[in-house]
Amino acid sequence: MESLGERDAAGLQAYADELRATFMRLQDEGAELHAKARAVQVTEKSGDGLISVTVGSRGELVRLDIDPRIYRRPDARALADSITETVQRAAATAQERIIEVFEPLIPADQMKTHLAGDLESLMAQLADQMEGKR
Repeated sequence: MESLGERDAAGLQAYADELRATFMRLQDEGAELHAKARAVQVTEKSGDGLISVTVGSRGELVRLDIDPRIYRRPDARALADSITETVQRAAATAQERIIEVFEPLIPADQMKTHLAGDLESLMAQLADQMEGKR
């Protein structure tokens, strides 16, 4: 009969083997995936179609186009809100694409947590993975 310690050791060994394989794949495919991720750009239009934004892979604003028809209804607050909402949608879509790019190597939930900057949850996910709870 296998003891708890032996199961723990076997689980840790399996996890170490998995990490080693992931690291090797990251070495082989990492540069290409990184280039794909950096090349991500997303363009979104506002609901009325008068605003178009393009964001880069980190959600940074790359381009903003405003249709001149926007001046027919001058409302600075509505314009600012529309730009903000459109940029946020584009940034969220860019983040989804980054997750898709890295999904062959990094599970989507871990990548989302990483991109959100939630170190505590990421460490908990990794601890669960080490314990075989995934």
